[in-house]
Amino acid sequence: MIGSVTSKPSGGQSQEQRLHDLKLLRRVKDRIDREYAQPLDVEALARGVHMSSGHLSREFKKAYGEPPYSYLMTRRVERAMTLLRRGDLSVTDICFEVGFSSLGTFSTRFSELVGMSPSVYRDKAVAGEAGIPPCVAKQVTRPIRRTSIRNREAKVPDPYLP
Repeated sequence: MIGSVTSKPSGGQSQEQRLHDLKLLRRVKDRIDREYAQPLDVEALARGVHMSSGHLSREFKKAYGEPPYSYLMTRRVERAMTLLRRGDLSVTDICFEVGFSSLGTFSTRFSELVGMSPSVYRDKAVAGEAGIPPCVAKQVTRPIRRTSIRNREAKVPDPYLP
């Protein structure tokens, strides 16, 4: 029967089960969006929806294009970018404010996703975003998600080039 809830898409999973899993994945995504500054790990996220961490990672990547840990790091870096543009906190304060427990890890992850260090980003943001509404600046300067970041296979564009 076409379109039936009991039909099995590729992978042997019923449509009903797939919809249930997508609902659980959305809960995980919403939790990351809400609690990005809290200590979160894939195991805790998986426990919260009664999945194994491996299954959660595979299904989350299938649904959202990246594993949950990468999504969490991107959320943290996006928030850090906003705080750096605001300019009233130190890089160290921002690091801890967005949920990193190490300044070195924060700087490394920020540089991988944004293409420059947090300090350089703040300097360029102050110089380049004068007069731009914050909602526009957030969209234009959004971090780029790449699967090959660690291998440096992707070129990082400069978001401040005219």
